[in-house]
Amino acid sequence: MARTGSGTLLCRRNVRLDSFLKRNTERAVYERIRAYEPCVVRSDTVNKVYMHVVLSDQKVYLAEYPPRALTAAVSFGRVRDIDLVNDLPDFLSGKDRERCQHIRIVYVADKPPAKGRDWLGRDKGEELPPAAPPTRRASYSKETLLFPHQTIKPHISSHDSFRTSGQWKEELLPKLKPTRSASCPDPETLRLPKVPHPPTQPPSSSPTSPPSPSEQNLKNGQVWTELKSYPSLQVPRTFGSVLSRLLRRDCASGEEEKEAELHLYAVSQTSRLYLHLQSAWNSFLIRSTLLLDPLYRRRCSASSDSSAPITAFGFRTAHLFGQLSSELLQDGISVESLYLLLQELRTAAHRNATLRRLFWKSGDVGDFLVQTLEDCLHGCQSPSGSYTEDQLLLSTEVVQTLAVMFRETEVEAARVNLLSAKKGALASRMLLALICDPQLQTQSRGSPMDSELQALLAEYLDAACSLLFELLLLGHETNRCSSADNNLSVGWMLRVLQPHPHLLSFIGYQAQQVLLVLSDQQESVLSPVQSVLLFQRCRLLLACLQYNSQLAQHLRTNFREEFRYSVKPSCAEEKLPSQYPISRPTLRLVENILTLMLRR
Repeated sequence: MARTGSGTLLCRRNVRLDSFLKRNTERAVYERIRAYEPCVVRSDTVNKVYMHVVLSDQKVYLAEYPPRALTAAVSFGRVRDIDLVNDLPDFLSGKDRERCQHIRIVYVADKPPAKGRDWLGRDKGEELPPAAPPTRRASYSKETLLFPHQTIKPHISSHDSFRTSGQWKEELLPKLKPTRSASCPDPETLRLPKVPHPPTQPPSSSPTSPPSPSEQNLKNGQVWTELKSYPSLQVPRTFGSVLSRLLRRDCASGEEEKEAELHLYAVSQTSRLYLHLQSAWNSFLIRSTLLLDPLYRRRCSASSDSSAPITAFGFRTAHLFGQLSSELLQDGISVESLYLLLQELRTAAHRNATLRRLFWKSGDVGDFLVQTLEDCLHGCQSPSGSYTEDQLLLSTEVVQTLAVMFRETEVEAARVNLLSAKKGALASRMLLALICDPQLQTQSRGSPMDSELQALLAEYLDAACSLLFELLLLGHETNRCSSADNNLSVGWMLRVLQPHPHLLSFIGYQAQQVLLVLSDQQESVLSPVQSVLLFQRCRLLLACLQYNSQLAQHLRTNFREEFRYSVKPSCAEEKLPSQYPISRPTLRLVENILTLMLRR
């Protein structure tokens, strides 16, 4: 489990529950548990029962108090909204009633299994039965049981070596014993760890039946991914809009989705459960959408020996991280060597959650990366005053590496302690270093070299937006934990950036990109990577409109009319395929931005 410490954002450790989880779950599942907290639970099946809420990066689990069994309550893939309800629960009294945090999770209820489909009998509609390990060829069997009341299915992922002898390897997704051999020759299974498949030949006792809505959604998502992978197959806007509507109609033609609610009542003024739920949901939306992209999926595909002891695995990872850190921090390292080492660190961090935690515990590497970004992007420029190709390439690699390190590490006390130390000195430097002028200062406009530099600068600006998004997520967590004026809050971050000479042009560039994507000039649906970037840009613009009056006034003065006439929710819906998990939250962000942007 992600360890907790003295940081104010983190939950207290329950030794008894932690021991129960450690004994009864696989290492891969245990290591990806984010937080837990006791609260009163009310749902369709539970009526105001005091239970443990256990939060992983994929599901919300419930355990009795004291713990005896673990039951999956809801998967983040089915969640539609997570919000706070402003009420006073009638079953509480006194101070407990006043300080209670009422959290409501709205999700799509499980559909009853289809008749005659025994192999889906216990499935919840999210996944098909996983493969079993009796042979090395692709085969299928019944689900693996973990607890009397719940099954957790193993995910299949491929071996991918990195550094020396495949040392950087960890499960991207949880899996439980027994697992199939990683040398399974089925290349499709190996390359799609998140996508389970039904048996190639259904059991003879089960009649042939059409694919489920979840299977159809998956296939539709793969269609869009493959179309985006080949320039010759790009879909024109008119045809793409028609096809998008047809796919939605096909998905909606099945059984209508029924929403259900899970209510959690945290009877504590210091509860962080809502923050952890929002953070875990955001991470799931981004990760599951990016996994629809083949390149990202290959980059993250990795597996490890789940039978290895936790201590042995952690020791090996710590040793390898220490080796890479010493190479990065050595004196006189060349730019080329530094770039290659950063690529190695970033790729390893994509696959290895333990490495990301070690990064924050080792403050030297984080400080070195910020210093490198400061020197590279702002320390020196070419005689013409423009950025060089090497500067942009190295700066992009640094920013992308930092953004990866933020993902799924919000429960790490070391991260909060490092960024908040000395009144947020490192966070301030990081914020100011990543902002740059989005316009190239060159003499030869339109030259091939200028076009290449502009493309590299655009790539950097995309990476800078992603890192700023991660920092703002930290700021939103801090807002709910303390005063908005405290260090690391959203308001504090925007005030730190306010004196930067290029802040307004940087924010303006991000707004222009949102307009470009959502305007009628964009002729095709968005890829998974483009959809995630749009989500991040919308969160950035919304934060500027909500938390900084100067930036809000700048956006309204310069972009109000463009947003009024160019951005339509219906047009945005056509560009965001419904198969992308991040589409629905992005559409809500677009509507909120329009409301604030058009406000007088």
